Amino acid sequence: MKKKPWQKYVLVAAGVAMLSALSISEYVDHRTLQDHSRIFPAKPVTLVVPYAAGGGTDITARALAKAAEKHLGQPIIVVNRTGGGGSVGLMEGAEAQADGYTVTYLVAELTTLPHLGLLPITYERFKPLLQTNMDPSAITVRADAPWTTAKAFLEDARAHPGKLKMGNAGTGSIWHLAAAMLEQKSGVRFTHIPYEGAGPAVSALMSGFVDVVPVSPAEVKKYVDEGKLRILAIQADTISEAFPKVPTLQQATGLRVHFIGTWRGLAVPKDTPNEVARTLADALIKGTKDEEFREEMRKHGLGLRVQDAEAFARQLKDSHDTFAKLIPELGLSRK
Repeated sequence: MKKKPWQKYVLVAAGVAMLSALSISEYVDHRTLQDHSRIFPAKPVTLVVPYAAGGGTDITARALAKAAEKHLGQPIIVVNRTGGGGSVGLMEGAEAQADGYTVTYLVAELTTLPHLGLLPITYERFKPLLQTNMDPSAITVRADAPWTTAKAFLEDARAHPGKLKMGNAGTGSIWHLAAAMLEQKSGVRFTHIPYEGAGPAVSALMSGFVDVVPVSPAEVKKYVDEGKLRILAIQADTISEAFPKVPTLQQATGLRVHFIGTWRGLAVPKDTPNEVARTLADALIKGTKDEEFREEMRKHGLGLRVQDAEAFARQLKDSHDTFAKLIPELGLSRK
């Protein structure tokens, strides 16, 4: 049926109105995003920690949150999201709304778990803000353990394959890989026992459920200072500032291993507006300069290494590429 002239005008007018509405909607959304960036932050910010309370990641996160919130103008609330060797917290952070109100404490496992087939995302799902620290693996036993040197410990492990129980921060965690590399380089075999973070692994060592842990100096410092634990060696090229009398693994045994340890840094979902990311990064970097934060790091033996977003992005890529090669070599890939 042929349309009447006035019907054509109605259709044209409706089309124009629809396009105008879309344009206005896009304009409003754009203005809303701009306004959001200008007033950010208008409420508390959540900092997701992918490990349990008590470990080095949790200690660092809480100390930094306390220091940085003074510069941000809003509280920074730390929440622990455990599970999957860190994968649960990392996934939650990556999938959070990209508005700046959810920050994730990235850990080295973000660059190991994908190669193990245990995490369906990579570092590319995040927008880096800054790196905060780096720590090596410290081979630690109870103070009443029969070994007083790393050499004696490895000789016992070599003589009794699978006898010694090695606790770690979760399957695929950086401390699991540290123990696996130690096995590869020394020709020994441990029974690996995973926990949901370094804190629970250290508690298991204290309680006698495992014989040794390969976590950071910071995560055992309190108990070493109290005379309850003993560090046999550091898996790094240089000694730890927190324990200058403890030898490196090479000094103690003659074995040379690459640095195996953790690094930590903060990031937001990749689509977070740059203005919001800059506001967060500025407050967090100022927080790392806070003397109270630095004293907390020293007290716990945490290695301070602050790098900006660009340098942290390079660290993420380099670490991802390193473990893409190392994990298959260790025979740990499940992909």
